Amino acid sequence: MILFNNFPLICSLTAIFFTQALKFPIALLMKDKKTSVSIITTTGGMPSSHSAGVTALITALILEYGYSSGYVAIATTFGVIVMFDSMGVRRQSGEQGIVLVQMIRELRNLSQHQPDAYANEPIQDKKMILKKYLGHKPLEVFVGLLTGIVVAFVVNLIYVRLGIL
Repeated sequence: MILFNNFPLICSLTAIFFTQALKFPIALLMKDKKTSVSIITTTGGMPSSHSAGVTALITALILEYGYSSGYVAIATTFGVIVMFDSMGVRRQSGEQGIVLVQMIRELRNLSQHQPDAYANEPIQDKKMILKKYLGHKPLEVFVGLLTGIVVAFVVNLIYVRLGIL
């Protein structure tokens, strides 16, 4: 199949799916009481599948084309932007979401004590819409980075054994 001939793509997608699958057992080990299997399909959390995916891509390109390849330069630049963004902008958005949920709860409590203050404005709980973990902490990005490298090397070993590379 032609898809399996694209080693960097397979490494990247494998790293993304693998790290997403890892999130549930890691959350259980960290004794997060709110953990459910749905964590596998969410953004954020430990480890970062964004970091794992771009790092696996970079590692696969290095293995296939060497360090001096233009592909490696492009992927590395892309990877740095993705990892920085996951810790910066996306993380801040998640934290703002938490603050918004807290504000809605406070307004709801205030409206219960002063029913006339917000009588014409229904307050809806946006907890289901706003995600608590939108971005990543630096440790989550770092573990994702290491996972991506390991996944690329494991996929490389499988490809070599199967004679695809």
